[in-house]
Amino acid sequence: MLPLHGLPEVREGADLAGLLVDAAGQVGGLRDGDVLVVSSKVVSKAWGLREPAGEGREALVLRHARRVVAERRTTTGTTRIVEAEAGPVMAAAGLDASNTGPDGGVLVLPADPDRAAADLRAEVVALAGIRRLGLVLSDTAGRPWRAGQTDLALGAAGVCVLDDLRSAVDADGRPLAVTARAVADEIAAAADLVKGKVAQVPAALLRGLDDVVPSADAGAPPGARSLVRTGPGDWFALGHREAVRAALGAPPATAAAAAVGVPAAGPEGEPERGDRAVRLALLGHEGARVHGSPASGYAVHAHDPVLAGRVAARLEVALVGEDVSATVEVIPTPGG
Repeated sequence: MLPLHGLPEVREGADLAGLLVDAAGQVGGLRDGDVLVVSSKVVSKAWGLREPAGEGREALVLRHARRVVAERRTTTGTTRIVEAEAGPVMAAAGLDASNTGPDGGVLVLPADPDRAAADLRAEVVALAGIRRLGLVLSDTAGRPWRAGQTDLALGAAGVCVLDDLRSAVDADGRPLAVTARAVADEIAAAADLVKGKVAQVPAALLRGLDDVVPSADAGAPPGARSLVRTGPGDWFALGHREAVRAALGAPPATAAAAAVGVPAAGPEGEPERGDRAVRLALLGHEGARVHGSPASGYAVHAHDPVLAGRVAARLEVALVGEDVSATVEVIPTPGG
């Protein structure tokens, strides 16, 4: 793994391919079978993929998102995990306001990262005079159930992104049913060990991976988009709270969700979570009232017993979504 030092601050219109080939010359130049890993940030800079800093960040995130997966209230606003236009599910649609250079603004991801990788690869191959080169556009993202962030393959060209071992056998001769190694993500993460935001090294050269760089005559392998799991294969299309809230009429990033209240990123007490569950249960059900607390339980009042029953049932579900354990009962209203 060889860091490519010496790249200047990349500005819009820069010859990024030429800069990468020149930087690779300091470590002996590019060879057939190499894999070049380039931070997507420098591609965004070279292509002028920026949004002005004046527009609110939350509005920008929604504009560059296909759908919202989860949202949490923080001290600075609302942070959202979204399916970005660029493909992956990630925080804030991959918008980046750090290390944006003298031009400022907010950097956005290429809309088609695989096409961006293919175009950049073609330019590099032509300049370097080689035929077999893998190129991975990397970006940083968090991962469910794991602390911290790591780099993943946002886009890829000329490299096998997945090593699908299903239907093969392990060392003991047992069939492998689910093993499929995300090679492109592993390459991106490995390269980040010698790159890094603080060191301002936006690219790295990985050598010795000939087995994942197919011949120029083998046809283009699938890009990194094929690694994104959405649709029927996505078991976690919404956060558990968002799934409950959406089922009760308050999908994430909607006026209804804002009216009910967005859960906080940090710990919240049961009373606050219980109040939010009550607002969710009453959403669109005028004429009912709810009194009580998690400690004492909740009572639903309404002149219409059917309405009271509906709100009580909704409240039971909403409380589960907020991880609050409390009783719910319907109190008959005189005259109802």
